[in-house]
Amino acid sequence: MRVAEWLLDSPRLGENPNVKHFAGSLLKQPAREGVVAAQSRLGQLMCRECGNARDRRIGQDLLRSAARAGDRRAQQELGLIED
Repeated sequence: MRVAEWLLDSPRLGENPNVKHFAGSLLKQPAREGVVAAQSRLGQLMCRECGNARDRRIGQDLLRSAARAGDRRAQQELGLIED
């Protein structure tokens, strides 16, 4: 989880599509286990970076779960998507 966040937050590395894919794979298991921060970050990543509707829908579901748990970042992201 920490490694994925570090990769995504790194100015140079965070823009690389391969790095984003790797970070997403690191976040997948914690998100499935209900880790709110992982759900939020993976949801954001999927909504912003995935080209297909299925992945964006999964990303929105993750963001909704994190937002219901009180994650501010997820609430803001959902506000941007649903406006």
